[in-house]
Amino acid sequence: MSRVSEILAKAVAGERLNLEEGVALFAASDLIALGAAADAVRRRLHPENRVTFIIDRNINYTNICHCKCRFCAFWREPDAPDAYILEEKALFKKIEETIAAGGTELLIQGGLHPDLGLDYYLVLLKSIKERFPIHIHSFSPPEVWHMAGKSGLSLKEVLVRLREAGLDSLPGGGAEILDNRVRYAVSPEKGSWEQWMEVMTTAHRLGMKTTATMMFGHIETFRERVLHMIRVREAQDQTGGFTAFIPWSFQPKNTQLGGETASGVDYLKTLAIARLMLDNVRNIQASWVTQGAKIAQVALSFGANDFGSTMLEENVVRAAGVTYRVALKEILQCIRQAGFKPAQRTTDYHILKEM
Repeated sequence: MSRVSEILAKAVAGERLNLEEGVALFAASDLIALGAAADAVRRRLHPENRVTFIIDRNINYTNICHCKCRFCAFWREPDAPDAYILEEKALFKKIEETIAAGGTELLIQGGLHPDLGLDYYLVLLKSIKERFPIHIHSFSPPEVWHMAGKSGLSLKEVLVRLREAGLDSLPGGGAEILDNRVRYAVSPEKGSWEQWMEVMTTAHRLGMKTTATMMFGHIETFRERVLHMIRVREAQDQTGGFTAFIPWSFQPKNTQLGGETASGVDYLKTLAIARLMLDNVRNIQASWVTQGAKIAQVALSFGANDFGSTMLEENVVRAAGVTYRVALKEILQCIRQAGFKPAQRTTDYHILKEM
């Protein structure tokens, strides 16, 4: 048996892989064997033959951001002609449309605006909760860290206040690659990977669930991708607070960083290795937003058990020139054609209904 075959058999048997074994899988050339192993793990964790999705909307409250990340095409200077802060009336209209479409979740994120203080976010949350019965899954760790810095409060105090105002859970944005060599090269103003993780583990200890993401396919090495997964896994060992892992490929168009888009093969390999490495994270999401519906459908045989969201609105990836749109009808069709039963879920993966 080859070294790669031994590693795959170990993962399928439920044994934990180490850093070197993860790196060896990236060097492997047999994509089908890798996918089959990841699919076996997926079916062991999810024997019900179900693929879940959520109906939500991604609302960006501002594109003004002092970070100026090299990989981002969305941010603007405060004096840019298309810079904005979303008005309350427009926000409420978007939420009404989301609920009318059967939406159960709001993903609210924005740039690190230099002039918005903690009170802005507290008022925003309270105003939504007073009007709408919807789960608020919002504010990435860099945003929360920014709020803490502006307010002078501790991370715990900020998260408690956000939760009391209506925040239900946190998305995993801003992780990029959890390695400081990479972070300081592509987003030097966003902070360290330790800061990102401190926000997440603090939220977990307060009883708030979060997701974790990984943006790959730019300047990181395969070793750094695996290290990212291991750092998520180690935090999960401590807190159990991550509900899902979402790897997505860097989109270079209109960005300062530039480069080439990761191939479908690279995406599927990365997704499969994530399923094999993250033995304590139950759910792996496919990313049709960056790869399109067909690759996302294939991902269901490479370890993914969730099709992500219908995403009634998305602006950040769109700013990088990628405009995949997948309607609910197509999501259901993709899942069924792949041999699974589609099921609408909540943010915390409770099943609302099979479809």
